[in-house]
Amino acid sequence: MLVSARDRPVQETFPALEREAEVRAESKAKPIVMAITGASGAVYARRLLEVLLQDDREVHLAVSPSGRQVIQQELQVDIDLDDFEPGVLTRESAGEGSLHYHRYHDFMAPIASGSHVTGGMVICPCSGTTLSAIANGASNNLIQRAAEVHLKERRKLILVPRETPLSLPHIENMKRCHEAGAVILPAMPGWYHGVESVSDLIDFIVARILDQLGIEHELIRRWGSVMTFDD
Repeated sequence: MLVSARDRPVQETFPALEREAEVRAESKAKPIVMAITGASGAVYARRLLEVLLQDDREVHLAVSPSGRQVIQQELQVDIDLDDFEPGVLTRESAGEGSLHYHRYHDFMAPIASGSHVTGGMVICPCSGTTLSAIANGASNNLIQRAAEVHLKERRKLILVPRETPLSLPHIENMKRCHEAGAVILPAMPGWYHGVESVSDLIDFIVARILDQLGIEHELIRRWGSVMTFDD
């Protein structure tokens, strides 16, 4: 028995949605580079790392000596840069993602080369010294080199400074990094999302970083979903 085309069941397709799903899958397959340097704000770094691993992301991590000191001071956590144990920095809720640690001066690490494809890089927190090195193309360590790689490869580079107040050199270095293609995302949390604890403020910054990386999340309620302002 022959069935005419008009009698066949119609199979609806949604190319835009399918393509969006493909893009998300491709993005999730690419590793995220994360660096912790010597600015205050280690809580943001720990939370970001936990969320990325909870989302089953592959993360390549590097920590500067000054970053280690800040972690020790602010989180009361002592990490060994030569014999790094991931569980020391993250908490039990860290998830099942894949974490690769690279020593601060290891220029043989894959993230030192543009041939290692990534989904972006975050320096959180980003010290003034690191900011200056990136702005001026001075790669004196693996973190600075990886940042330079992301700029030259036109990949997402997110810098999270926390310094205040800012000097003119700070501002000029931010401008230069922005002009080179980096995203300057200061650790300046908003208060409009229903803040009830310090954790909500931390999640605000982490959420904004995830937005820049194109990673879906439900860390915060977005503007417009909290309250309505009447005239």
